[in-house]
Amino acid sequence: MGERQWKGGKMSYFKKDKRAYILLEDGTLFEGYHFGCEGTTIGEMVFTTGMTGYQEVLTDPSYYGQIVMQTYPLIGNYGVNKSDMESEKSWVAGYIVREWCEEPSNFREAGNIDAFLKSQGKVGIWNVDTRRLTRKIRDNGTMNGCITTEDIKDREDVLLAQIRAYKIVNPVQQVTVPKMDWYYNRENRANHVALMDYGYKHNILNKLLQYGCNVTVMPAGTTMAEIRELNPDGIMLSNGPGDPTDNGAIIDNIKRFIDYGKPIFGICLGHQLMALANGAKTEKMPFGHRGLNQPVKDLDKDRVYITSQNHGYAVIGDSLPQGAGRVTHINMNDGTCEGIDYPDAHAFTVQFHPEASAGPNDTGYLFEKFTDMMERGQQGCL
Repeated sequence: MGERQWKGGKMSYFKKDKRAYILLEDGTLFEGYHFGCEGTTIGEMVFTTGMTGYQEVLTDPSYYGQIVMQTYPLIGNYGVNKSDMESEKSWVAGYIVREWCEEPSNFREAGNIDAFLKSQGKVGIWNVDTRRLTRKIRDNGTMNGCITTEDIKDREDVLLAQIRAYKIVNPVQQVTVPKMDWYYNRENRANHVALMDYGYKHNILNKLLQYGCNVTVMPAGTTMAEIRELNPDGIMLSNGPGDPTDNGAIIDNIKRFIDYGKPIFGICLGHQLMALANGAKTEKMPFGHRGLNQPVKDLDKDRVYITSQNHGYAVIGDSLPQGAGRVTHINMNDGTCEGIDYPDAHAFTVQFHPEASAGPNDTGYLFEKFTDMMERGQQGCL
């Protein structure tokens, strides 16, 4: 296994590349072959189960500081292109696959995944036993690790010390925009949304534009005074990386956004930050939800939807103070909180990604709900 690659829609063989290694914080060593850039990279080891959407994974800011493994065994068969970028660059710390496609076949492709990783300065490894590594993470929980193309024999102790000391620091501040960006693609749009960038995916912006909104992307540290000056019709709290409890100043700002009284819609990290602003608690999950097939039940509609997700923390639904809000969505696999409604705050949030690309679009109705809230607010009906 590992020598075979897709070429023009059929399997063929090519020469094996340079040896590479994965070292986990518990000392477990995996061997494979290098692709992308050479070197050593350290990060939090996570896995995602999507069969497609690998370029979206590589460019999702929520993966900042993480080494991402694809559980699907063949990655890159439809290439990469500009349209599938979820941000301006790749944010992953490293990339792990079972096999990658050297010569992709798709009418949109503009290069292969190896060239893309090189262009982004990312270290990758392939021909790894990804099933064994996945089981390792599922049994023991998310852990730190490294990918290296260097000779590991004489450096293992040094690397282990670095891996164990690794911590993702200020990730939201690393991925947010430095200043406001405006998106007005059509005239006479009804709603103006302040999109708080905690690491937003481009498809959130695209969905808002599709639903008839003007959008201003705001830095994560935007204050209430700046929001008042902008005077939006609604506020979107975006996805993003890291532990939500590390964002004290942002949580304090969200409390003021709530008092402002405009409709608020939160996704993923935005969902967690809104819950913390309302007095709830969050917890780190053993290995998180990352993939395109998480079943979520909308309790109001009494219907289950298939959703795209990427998170390692969850809101503890029972910790929400009485009267602050109510849980509206739950995960059908493990019962975790997937959505909360805050009627008094004119706000609602979800843990999953209703804008999903690649992924199921079953829950796109939530953007319509948000725009309806803004239009009612303009009419004085909130």
